[in-house]
Amino acid sequence: MAGTAGTPGTPRVLRAMNDRAALDLLLEHGPLSRTRIGKLTGLSKPTASQLLARLEAAGLVRVTGTSEGRPGPNAQLYAVNPTAAHAAGLDVTPTRIRAAVADITGRTVGEYELPTPGRRPAHPVVQQVADALDGAVKAAGLARSDVHRLVIGTPGAFDPNTGRLRYASHLPGWHSPALLDELAAALPMPVEYENDVNLVALAEQRLGAARGHGDFVLLWNQEGLGAALVLGGRLHRGWTGGAGEVGFLPVPGTPLVRQVTKANSGGYQELAGSQAVPKLARELGITDVPSGPYAEVAAELVARGADHTSGPYRELLRTYATRLATGLASLVSVLDPELVVLSGSALTAGGEGLRALVQAELEELAAARPRLVVGDVHEHPVLRGALESALVTTRDEVFDTSR
Repeated sequence: MAGTAGTPGTPRVLRAMNDRAALDLLLEHGPLSRTRIGKLTGLSKPTASQLLARLEAAGLVRVTGTSEGRPGPNAQLYAVNPTAAHAAGLDVTPTRIRAAVADITGRTVGEYELPTPGRRPAHPVVQQVADALDGAVKAAGLARSDVHRLVIGTPGAFDPNTGRLRYASHLPGWHSPALLDELAAALPMPVEYENDVNLVALAEQRLGAARGHGDFVLLWNQEGLGAALVLGGRLHRGWTGGAGEVGFLPVPGTPLVRQVTKANSGGYQELAGSQAVPKLARELGITDVPSGPYAEVAAELVARGADHTSGPYRELLRTYATRLATGLASLVSVLDPELVVLSGSALTAGGEGLRALVQAELEELAAARPRLVVGDVHEHPVLRGALESALVTTRDEVFDTSR
């Protein structure tokens, strides 16, 4: 019924829309004066003043100083109150859980890393998650109850039909059918779960190389080879959450791998995953292959290849580019994305040199010709994506002044 509170077009809803527009502008631009907010939103000075007074009373904005260097009296500057809410993210791998807490502006205020070595967890997963979260919360000078929402990023994906983790047999302790219920009971805030590579794509879409793009593929190569698919501006997860598990993709140049989830391997992973790079280097006669984890060794070798214009290291980079393009050709042929983002240390280490080689190869192998770019989010991209995911929902809830 027209005039009912909450109905589109009513004063209450229009005020809430203006409030959210102002808050988004403050997040984007930083501190702004009342006059500037009025100009950016199209509101009159009295309306802008009322808006800011309302948001300040709600604890969502605060005065941070005054403008200087302009004619006339200094104007008060308003900014989003960073303590209005906090969100947390976790990046889970077989060897550690990295946790962080961010304030509502997106600034990281606390971090913690919990080692989790061994095939058999020393402590239950629920305790590990709680310990990692508590470490970041303590580092931020907060309490668990101050965290509005938590997003956990893991390899594989929790099947929405069963609630069980799939495509990540190498993640010990995370496959109990009761795990999600146990975590929900142990933690006081809403908890969401997302594939780690999907979170990297979210970070690139909001903060990095994919900003402004609604259709793109992110290819990730670090500890494992995977992809994230963003179609129409939204992540495409698939029926079981397994969209983008391209490491299992059969490709030319490798034997068919059957029962791929049991083997935790597949053609594309064997052809172009980080573990394939040191083997390729030795086949090309490179003798000074470093030792260490596959992801670190691959990144070092790829970086060396990018620094050479000839010889075996250059051949390593060329062959690696062809292998990467072989799997990408299938993805772009089916999806026809606007953009492909290369991310993960085994790809970003090659920089523009590797990107150009993969681009050239892909144009030979696929009819669709998306633009390739190197990812911009280099520092803890999974964790950054988890925080961004948590912040999106947190802001929607906390910034909704119509309630």
